[in-house]
Amino acid sequence: MRDKKPIIKLICYTDPKTPAAEAFRTLRTNIQFTGNGQYPKSLMVTSAEPGEGKTTTIANLAVVLAQTGLSLLLLDGDMRKPTMHRVFRLLNSRGLSDVLQHGMDLEEVIQSIPEIGIDVITAGPIPESPAELISTPRMRSILNQLTETYDIVLVDTPPILPVTDSQLFSTMVQGVILVIRNGKVKTTHVKKAQMLLEHVGANLLGAVFNDKKIGKDSAYYYEYTEKHKE
Repeated sequence: MRDKKPIIKLICYTDPKTPAAEAFRTLRTNIQFTGNGQYPKSLMVTSAEPGEGKTTTIANLAVVLAQTGLSLLLLDGDMRKPTMHRVFRLLNSRGLSDVLQHGMDLEEVIQSIPEIGIDVITAGPIPESPAELISTPRMRSILNQLTETYDIVLVDTPPILPVTDSQLFSTMVQGVILVIRNGKVKTTHVKKAQMLLEHVGANLLGAVFNDKKIGKDSAYYYEYTEKHKE
């Protein structure tokens, strides 16, 4: 059922020896040790605004986590502008929205990528009211079921500031990573995003600063900073 076109945007799969790929492996280690050596069972990756690289970040993070032997599922929770199916060249004719709206079984929407070692649930057809679907008990039940099946579940969500979807998801996962594109987003917007997450009691583990150019090749550098606790 997969589109066999080449996988794109996955530096950790196509060029694992680059500085950017190494930075993702460092990110993997940092996430592990925020939990005293244990990875969170569920982790959400989001951003304050669109275009900060959250989807590319979570896709590459999925690759390096799978390389450790963990069983992993990547869930595209962005039912407004879904992109995960494009990153992995998957079909999106059915997905999360079908499970939430039509009671489709999870087994019917899980797509496997054996060459990488991960499973993916795409967002599916765009529903009329994504936030209302996310806020249902069914969504929490889905995540609970997935975390019982997999070692770790990664959730890609919409940006925080435009819509409430990420706030809703953040109450259902064990940890949140905020992606910040260097030189693009205003500090005030980052602080507002952090405030919105904290307002609902989200466990914000840290931030990933991306698009920092280093060296003569201007490679993208991913830097992880743990949230400072007062």
